[in-house]
Amino acid sequence: MYLLLLLDKGLTKHLAIGFILLVILYFGISLLLKKIGASSKYLLPLRFSNRVKIPLFLFLLATTLRVSLLSSYVPSEAVDYAKSISTVLYIISITWGIIVSIKILKKEIVDRYDVDATDNLKARKVYTQFNILERVIIFIIVLFAIAIGLMSFDNIRSIGISMLTSAGVAGIIVGFSAQKALGTLLAGIQIAFTQPIRLDDVVIVEGEWGTIEEITLTYVVIKIWDKRRLVVPTTYFIEKPFQNWTRQTSEIMGTVFIHTDYKMNIEALRNQLTSILEETPLWDREVNVLQVTDAKRDTVEIRALMSAKDSPTAWDLRVHVREKLVRFIQENYPESIPKSRVYLEKQVIKSNDE
Repeated sequence: MYLLLLLDKGLTKHLAIGFILLVILYFGISLLLKKIGASSKYLLPLRFSNRVKIPLFLFLLATTLRVSLLSSYVPSEAVDYAKSISTVLYIISITWGIIVSIKILKKEIVDRYDVDATDNLKARKVYTQFNILERVIIFIIVLFAIAIGLMSFDNIRSIGISMLTSAGVAGIIVGFSAQKALGTLLAGIQIAFTQPIRLDDVVIVEGEWGTIEEITLTYVVIKIWDKRRLVVPTTYFIEKPFQNWTRQTSEIMGTVFIHTDYKMNIEALRNQLTSILEETPLWDREVNVLQVTDAKRDTVEIRALMSAKDSPTAWDLRVHVREKLVRFIQENYPESIPKSRVYLEKQVIKSNDE
């Protein structure tokens, strides 16, 4: 029956006209969006026209389908199916278009900040907030789109209502089991606003030193210094203590501890530290301190304190200074290397003849 209907000349002509109008509108709007994006005086970027092609086509297809329903050639039994299809296409295209717009808007904002700069605190704040908020907003939009799509069908709506009314106990059980997942989701939103951590922050978590590589709604990926990845839930940074070395600024101080004998010339070691720091570009010329921080029974503890522009540089600076100080002591004050002393008492052994 439907095959014979498609062969009807009036319907075929009507569909052909609709398809031609659809193609003309699609290419016309696409060219208009490209022209707007190419002009610097408009806020719409050029890549918007490329990313919105599919949702635009779906939207125009749904519109064409709706208009076609007004034709006298469309049988009444096919109208309901066509309306349902056009409704789904509208929901998909609008949701898709909104998500594309959000992603492009976020990229336009975050591209104004250079996260690779030396002082990138503000850039890391913006990147962290917008990355998490983007995921939250997209999740909510998709959730609403699915809900609207289900509510647009009477049969599915009635099934959903009956399931909700007959599954009270099951709903309570599911609610309790989903508490942890919801808590993790809310922790991700809280991190976006309070920002105890940000992208590229230097942290110590579970005894591991690394940088924040990725923050999602449910978990955080930490890049360990040896290229391993530590994945922890977002709730960890709300509930447990951890170290954040770049919370306020990327600048950081490093320490080097040296243990020497009491014979060590502290002033000579202090002057050597200054010479080492002045010769290396790793030092930011802010902090240069050498102090005796402890005196034990056999050795003295000497702490060298220095500063660097960021955590990786501070690590390299500490390694460099430690190596140079050890070599300086070996070459100039070998007697000051810690030693273990053993004193033997002389005993007079008398022979049996005496």
